[in-house]
Amino acid sequence: MYLRYGKKYGVNLSEHEILLRFREAYAMPWAESTIRYVGDGRPFWRHIVSYATGNTDPELFEEIYEYYARGEAWSVSPGACESLQRIRDRGIRTAIVSNFDTRLRRILRELEIDRLFDTVVVSAEVGVEKPNPLLFHQACEALEVRPEQAIHVGDDRKNDVFGARDAGCFVWLWGSDVHNFAEVERRLESGNLYDSLSGV
Repeated sequence: MYLRYGKKYGVNLSEHEILLRFREAYAMPWAESTIRYVGDGRPFWRHIVSYATGNTDPELFEEIYEYYARGEAWSVSPGACESLQRIRDRGIRTAIVSNFDTRLRRILRELEIDRLFDTVVVSAEVGVEKPNPLLFHQACEALEVRPEQAIHVGDDRKNDVFGARDAGCFVWLWGSDVHNFAEVERRLESGNLYDSLSGV
């Protein structure tokens, strides 16, 4: 998408080059604030887009930024909605705990999945990012559960596994402990809360 929008602004890098530059920019320390996503996240994302594309045109940034503010830019994992609905039908409360900016709520609404969650905790609104346990504690408080009653499913070892554990929650690493939403359902049904990374 960066290349698609960038072509009319003179960006002539390859998709591979843009991807490498994106990853490099994303991995850089963010010196403007203690967290990357402050409010709408524009300063951080402006840095990412300009570094990845080699182009600082503000109109290019706004086009890309606005594209990713819409639900159409994102996709929901197959079976996720059905699994989440069945989980909720069993009386289990659900939450999103995300390192993201304030666009997240609009994205969830446009994807029509906001109804599947009892609460949404967004780092830009709280003022800290995972792995800070405060995000997980806020989610537990909103769900009215103790941390030891909560299971966090995430795909990042540092932010999700370490963050949730530091908060006192159980955690399953996506791609290792669970690979799809059907597996999440089965583990909940079995009562097996202990993850396979307990020795880490």
